[in-house]
Amino acid sequence: MSKIKFKRVLLKLSGEALLGERGVNIDPLTVQSICEQVKEVRDLGVEVAIVIGGGNIFRGLAATKNGIDRVTADQMGMLATVMNGLALQAAFKGMDVPTRVMSALGMEELAEGYIKRRAVRHLEKGRMVIFVAGTGNPFFTTDTAASLRAAEIEADVLIKGTRVEGIYSSDPEKNDDAVLYETLTFMDVLKNDLRVMDATAISLARENETPILVFNILKVGNLKRLIQGEKLGTLVTSEK
Repeated sequence: MSKIKFKRVLLKLSGEALLGERGVNIDPLTVQSICEQVKEVRDLGVEVAIVIGGGNIFRGLAATKNGIDRVTADQMGMLATVMNGLALQAAFKGMDVPTRVMSALGMEELAEGYIKRRAVRHLEKGRMVIFVAGTGNPFFTTDTAASLRAAEIEADVLIKGTRVEGIYSSDPEKNDDAVLYETLTFMDVLKNDLRVMDATAISLARENETPILVFNILKVGNLKRLIQGEKLGTLVTSEK
């Protein structure tokens, strides 16, 4: 078996990660590519849970500008994450990877209700676990859900897959002079308002001492390299 640095990981994927280059809401080729990468690390013996966002389909906060109240808008956003979770599950099923979708909202016809002990048991049994519907509460992002679930399942690390190489001093897609950080502390992220994850998510990870790794999920092979200990992206911890 190949050497692995982490035994249990929580992978946070934004909904936008599923868009692909064609810009469709859920690009099947992009979903397939991401799931193949996840399967690759699972086959190394890593227990993998995923928290998926829904921004490729619906953004609750943006919808409030069009007259939808915040609670309703956030609930609609939670439903978007369920659609993305089911898309991931379908892709894993095609690869013969046993997968469970667990929802923070009750929808037993589509997903299991989230129970920590059951989620951990699925992971111990070698099943993929996809957490959907965020925390089940409005006003909280899926980044916060990722920090919460990572702490609950006692993940070794929270890995955030993005479209860029890691955390930068500014938006690298808008600023060619943006500097890529190799390491940061949680306080660095909060003080400099780097916004790779919202402040609540960062604070929760800090309180539970859950390290965060931010990397480019769209480069095939990156996830395996990271799991095997290669230095990629940006590592956020309590101390540098």
